[in-house]
Amino acid sequence: MAVVIAVLVVVVGIIVSIALHELGHMVPAKLFGVRVSQYMIGFGPTLWSRTRGETEYGFKAIPAGGYVRLVGMYAPAPEGHRPRKGWFGEMTSAAREASAEEILPGQEFRAFYRLSAPKKVVVMLGGPVMNLVIAFVLTLIALTAIGVQTPTTTVGTVPACVPTASDGVCRAGDPAAPSSAAGLQAGDTVVSYGGTAVSSWDELADAIAHGGTDATTLVVDRDGHDVTLDVTPAERQTQSTADDGTVTTTTVPYVGIEPTFSRDHQSPATAASQTWDITTQTVGLVAQLPVKVVDVARATFGDEPRDADSVMSVVGVGRVAVDVAGADQASVVARVQAMLLLLASLNVALFVFNLIPLVPLDGGHVVGALYEGAKRTVARVRRLPRPGPADTARMMPVAYAMFGLLTVMGVLLIYADIVDPVRLT
Repeated sequence: MAVVIAVLVVVVGIIVSIALHELGHMVPAKLFGVRVSQYMIGFGPTLWSRTRGETEYGFKAIPAGGYVRLVGMYAPAPEGHRPRKGWFGEMTSAAREASAEEILPGQEFRAFYRLSAPKKVVVMLGGPVMNLVIAFVLTLIALTAIGVQTPTTTVGTVPACVPTASDGVCRAGDPAAPSSAAGLQAGDTVVSYGGTAVSSWDELADAIAHGGTDATTLVVDRDGHDVTLDVTPAERQTQSTADDGTVTTTTVPYVGIEPTFSRDHQSPATAASQTWDITTQTVGLVAQLPVKVVDVARATFGDEPRDADSVMSVVGVGRVAVDVAGADQASVVARVQAMLLLLASLNVALFVFNLIPLVPLDGGHVVGALYEGAKRTVARVRRLPRPGPADTARMMPVAYAMFGLLTVMGVLLIYADIVDPVRLT
């Protein structure tokens, strides 16, 4: 049941994110007077639609995105323009003709291409910015409303031994834990260690790590009274694995204190900082996207292992959600929090990816609008005639090429997530 709920949460979360992304385009477009003829979630055949006012709202069969149809997206050909011959020229002319056919008689002023450059930027950035807002809200709920599980200085359990096995289970012959031998009890709150006052788990762990293995004092609050315990830390070996696979063994002091946990409700500033960190990391990932996709192909069709930070399709995100939902030791609240953060990361990815400055992505249209605004600014400064709208229809060949590349990449990632999925562990 938990797995089914996880899949439903991710699917609904993605659909809602797509719907709000398109809403981010539609609302400012309508406010600026542009006629929006369609608002659709998905692609392909229409499953359901209903017309309200001048806009058709509906769902399509393939929930892999969505779109709003802004009437008059492409401007007519500039005066004196000579159509290019061949496939590219036909593609550009067809885009202009289709755009012109959507404009109703007498409503030429409502065409998107007639908007000022700043208004075009607002409309095209509305979708990606909506995804960023969604990501922040989800992160805010996860970190501020739910809170972060944080270890405290109150003792949860006292181990019976110094485990010698890597699984941490006590076995015959294992020496007694120093905390157990000293008389530490569950519910005690550590006040100081080795004469150093501690108020957080990090401070206690640091004091133990740097305190050595000589006999020392451990002061705890027990039922409102300070109790001093004499403890002699033992030595325990821990292993860590580097990125290159090198295993390092380190000997550290061991007392044997397992903390209780409380939910620390973070501030909105922390949620904003977390969203910013995820955004910058995603920008770096998108910048390396071609290399990452090649790595996925090598791992899928070759013998190389797939990296844990590999790019994923929606199928991969769903599998991660299933892994999270199936975690045996995670509480329901922890699973919900993980789902929220997963959806937040997905919305950040949509924000960054859509800002790539190539059509048909939103960033490509933003660049066209900025180019148009720059030309008009230069013309105004030089007192030249006002230039016409940017001829973005000429970018249609690039749009088709990008669509083809995105389709190939999407199919590859879906196949990889089926046959060689990313695992959390």
